[in-house]
Amino acid sequence: MPRARLVLDTNVWISGLLWTGSPHQILRLAEEGRVVVAVSAAIVQEVADALARTKFGARLAAVRTSVPELVGSLLTLAEVYPPPRIIPVVTIDPADDKILACARAAHARWLVSGDQHLLALRQYRGIRIVTPQAFLKEWGKLAGSPK
Repeated sequence: MPRARLVLDTNVWISGLLWTGSPHQILRLAEEGRVVVAVSAAIVQEVADALARTKFGARLAAVRTSVPELVGSLLTLAEVYPPPRIIPVVTIDPADDKILACARAAHARWLVSGDQHLLALRQYRGIRIVTPQAFLKEWGKLAGSPK
């Protein structure tokens, strides 16, 4: 079976890099080479900017890491794609369009997000938009492993 290609929204990256849980499990799948995670330079920058916020300072200290280390981890786990320009889709939050553009450029099968604006779309040009939990459940079925 070909490896699943997916794009993770910024909130999934942050949760996966800083905590355990479903987003972290997805990053483990990428580490193991069982899925391919795609990013764009804009997503990498958004993750870096978000991680640098004061509210994550205590968590970064608790897990003894830094923003540059986490961004480095992200880049070792992901393939970088130059996203195409797309017609605006998420008018209520145009910043979400960069996630859709990356998914399109990478020919992703899934876009994994916790963002209600994206989840409300349910799909974009044949790309399924799901929560981390829904992805793991569906991917487990497709991979033939119980989840």
